[in-house]
Amino acid sequence: MNDPAKPIRLILCDDHAVVRAGLLALLDSAPDVDVVGEAGTGEEAVALAAKLNADVVLMDLQLGAGIDGVEATRRITAERPDTHVLVLTTYDTDADITRAIEAGATGYLLKAERPDELFAAIHAAAEGRTALSPPVAGRVMARMRSPQPTLTDRERDILAQLAQGLGNRDIARALFISEATVKTHLGRIYDKLGVDTRAGAVAVAKEQRLLG
Repeated sequence: MNDPAKPIRLILCDDHAVVRAGLLALLDSAPDVDVVGEAGTGEEAVALAAKLNADVVLMDLQLGAGIDGVEATRRITAERPDTHVLVLTTYDTDADITRAIEAGATGYLLKAERPDELFAAIHAAAEGRTALSPPVAGRVMARMRSPQPTLTDRERDILAQLAQGLGNRDIARALFISEATVKTHLGRIYDKLGVDTRAGAVAVAKEQRLLG
């Protein structure tokens, strides 16, 4: 847990220099936050976290070339358990949120939040407490109330073929089943995923990471 008598040591990671400059100016107004390093790539963030003994890494998700924010988060939390990662991003899909949390992020904040909410989230992260933007918290709760649909192995096989753009006939040939069987399975897949189109099934499968 961070010592409240000491400033929070923070590393800022965002691939946009203008955004970093704006955040640095904002964080300079917080007397109890000390920005000890800034990174423009995931690799730089991992390297800085390894040597700067930071309390918090403020991490964007999309970082251009190289590893993304999720992979950087995974590496930092694995190598530096006492360094907490607070995601700060514009992306709030279920898939992004799930990937970040599974990678070890302590919090997930949207860039649309007010400065005081950012400061509160940084303090929470420094203490190892979860900090989520209200829309993100809502998505997490909804996800918990509605568990992932359970697909059979055959349904997963068909969904994987569907994601490759194959039609019913080609799927039937690839899996050595009849077209009628493919249609039956597709109907069950649509019902389980709450969609009524092939594109919708693929989109939901990707978002919920059902394609393996």
